[in-house]
Amino acid sequence: MPLRSQSMRFLVLTALVWFSPGLWAQGESLGNDGPLARAVHLAESLRNAEVDVARDSLNESLKAAVREVLEADGALSADLTALPLSRVDAPDGTFRLITWNVPYADGHHGYEGLLLVKERRGTALYELRDQTRGIDPPELAELGPEKWFGAVYYAVVPVKRGGKTWYTLLGWKGHSRVQTHKVIEVLSFRGGKPRFGAPLFGEGRLKQQRVVFRYGFQVTMALRPVPGADRIVLDHLSPSRADLEGQYAFYGPDLSYDAYQWDGRSWVFERDVDAKDLERSGKPWNAPPKAPGP
Repeated sequence: MPLRSQSMRFLVLTALVWFSPGLWAQGESLGNDGPLARAVHLAESLRNAEVDVARDSLNESLKAAVREVLEADGALSADLTALPLSRVDAPDGTFRLITWNVPYADGHHGYEGLLLVKERRGTALYELRDQTRGIDPPELAELGPEKWFGAVYYAVVPVKRGGKTWYTLLGWKGHSRVQTHKVIEVLSFRGGKPRFGAPLFGEGRLKQQRVVFRYGFQVTMALRPVPGADRIVLDHLSPSRADLEGQYAFYGPDLSYDAYQWDGRSWVFERDVDAKDLERSGKPWNAPPKAPGP
């Protein structure tokens, strides 16, 4: 069930932790000794943790601190630039979303998310519960906050169909020691409640609810919105050899590019587009721990 407050303040992703004097004037509860300062410290501690037991403990404390920040007055419109976690803002002010990952020693990742939603009277706060291992295949499942295909979101492309807005999210998803994923997700609202996934991809009667890209952990994949256009451009992924088709740990960018273009009804896939200046930015997620030496 969502937690409600009259209004809340939110967090902006930044790679460096810094404090603005004007920040603390926005709310006494978010000051130097408040939940924001604790969340900043915990996020940095989680990033530097060396064992899984410490990661789990720090993550639970971090989640509580971030929740407290989001429950403060004015959280939906606050400019909080100190917390090093990824944030996505709906351009129309409908929601703000914080996500982060917990990297484990065996190579897998856990995901956390808190979704703040504007309502007629105040706001509602939803905790997203990562259930990745129980979602198979992820491309066909419509999900909710209690069963979420966890990811660290870093961009949103809102599109409209039939008077309804579909918030297309781009996310990173560490998977294992040999494989990384990225995802195109869709967030929408039904009866005021958040839903993840929508049949907006592919052709035919059985459309995909989301798109998952799988590739080797040693390479990077660009997946970016085109500013000012309902368009997403991405690296085309191919196996390093023809006989490795379907073995995604051996996939990576092949120096060609693809795109998804919104046509008013769905995201249409386009192969081999011109995207030489495709932007590649920094990582808003926690890097996995290094494997122990021999």
